[in-house]
Amino acid sequence: MKRLLPLMLVLGLAACSQPATDESGTAPAAAATAPAAEVAPAPPADAPAEVPAQAPADETTTPPVPADEAAAGTPAPAAPDAPTPVPAPAMPDPANAPRAGIDYTVLPEPQPTFGTGGIEVAEVFSYTCIHCANLQPTINAWKPTLPADVSFRYVPGAFGGPGDNFARGFFAAEILGLLDKTHDGVFKAFFVDRKFQTASVDEIADHYASQGADREAFLSTMNSFAVTAKLNRARQFALRTKVEATPTMIINGKYSAVTTNDRGPEGLLATIEYLVAVERAGGTP
Repeated sequence: MKRLLPLMLVLGLAACSQPATDESGTAPAAAATAPAAEVAPAPPADAPAEVPAQAPADETTTPPVPADEAAAGTPAPAAPDAPTPVPAPAMPDPANAPRAGIDYTVLPEPQPTFGTGGIEVAEVFSYTCIHCANLQPTINAWKPTLPADVSFRYVPGAFGGPGDNFARGFFAAEILGLLDKTHDGVFKAFFVDRKFQTASVDEIADHYASQGADREAFLSTMNSFAVTAKLNRARQFALRTKVEATPTMIINGKYSAVTTNDRGPEGLLATIEYLVAVERAGGTP
């Protein structure tokens, strides 16, 4: 069989290439002055003096309020605590701030996320993309540092050709619980070991079998309705979020971020973290 590796590599590089880039209210008015009290007429001079009425012996009288307490008055009830405002995202040093239109793009319309739960960071990638392979070690070191409210997901690019078969392999590995064990190894098998000559589903199933998968079960899963549905969903996700190259990061269905030549992978992570903070605060960049 004629070896197709050189063509596969050329297609892979072309598919993933990226353009160089760079309440205090007003006090109420004082009450109106009360009318003067009427003066009672003086009693006749020969009238007996009135004896002040005495309280019954068993009636409890209210003790006088001490002058200091009367002056102090009754303390007003404490006002309820105001809700804690959501802090705005910390702004980076202006010299290193993510640049709209360069480091990230605001999508024309917010799109549904690929998965559910948390603020989603989805990497649209391809196993035939050298830039994705080079980024993977950085992603591996970064993922464990993500806050609990952030969900990271891989979305294989399904743009046709051999890439679709690799996407089928990804989803089959995910369904069979093999993804964490095999993900990085597919990049190595493609770019270092050069195990794939045609990238057929059979060849890809052979690779996963060499990593401990049951070959027939894996091949059957690759061709299953469940994987086909996932493949179509991944394709639609990339189309809706305007992905033009891999790797592309989609943050919560609202922003697209890429690696730039001048800031590299670390700049990409800084951009993602900034946009995640914006989403957490419910604001805009």
